[in-house]
Amino acid sequence: MTPSQLAFGRLADIVAELREKCPWDRVQTKESIRPLTIEEAHELSEAVLKGDYAEIRAELGDLLLHVLFYAQLAQEEQKFTLEEVINGLIAKLIRRHPHIYGETQADDASQVRENWEEIKAKEKAAAGKVKSSVLDGVPESLPSLIKAQRIQEKASAVGFDWSDIKEVWAKVEEELEEVKEAESPEHRAEEVGDLLFAVVNYCRFTGISADESLERTNLKFKRRFEHIEMRAKEAGKSLKDMTLAEMDVYWNEAKG
Repeated sequence: MTPSQLAFGRLADIVAELREKCPWDRVQTKESIRPLTIEEAHELSEAVLKGDYAEIRAELGDLLLHVLFYAQLAQEEQKFTLEEVINGLIAKLIRRHPHIYGETQADDASQVRENWEEIKAKEKAAAGKVKSSVLDGVPESLPSLIKAQRIQEKASAVGFDWSDIKEVWAKVEEELEEVKEAESPEHRAEEVGDLLFAVVNYCRFTGISADESLERTNLKFKRRFEHIEMRAKEAGKSLKDMTLAEMDVYWNEAKG
């Protein structure tokens, strides 16, 4: 066995032992750890955006722990085993990469994605899970920004897409004008939603992750605002007592 295989087996054994002997682990259910799993996924995402490999390594470990814990819970209930999870994933990866493990040709990433979606649809149909819409595979619980991009990707995979980037941008400009012309709060809110959807579509069309792009801007704003707070504290001032012009000086300093 390779060092990685030995380490993985040891980790699985520890998870099983903790489930048996630890008072906290013993009382957990798949429902109780679900919100923790979501939190761990977000922490991994944050580490990735920061480019912090030490943190990425740690968060991957935390997320792997959750995968093993769910498998342990399922095994106790005789639903499935960890081995079945792994073998199922191996089989799926081989099935959905026929350009690697079969005779199918795929020359670029878009063709790989199209093949993946087509194979996935056939698998669902064979399992009796016929979808009424190609959009059914997008989880309702996804954050709205990510959901918008996944919806657009699903629609694009079956040919419902713009043919040119100029058309995509024209739609963004059209929606922006409709926001400006909206007269009631309700109408404005609707048009803002359309504008956001159009901007997300521009991101998708140009190969940008809308969620990642916005999160990077969130982090950038946070860094710059915290710089204002730090400089204000150094000057013995409270932000509430500062003028916007004074804060702009520190903001531009942070940008520089």
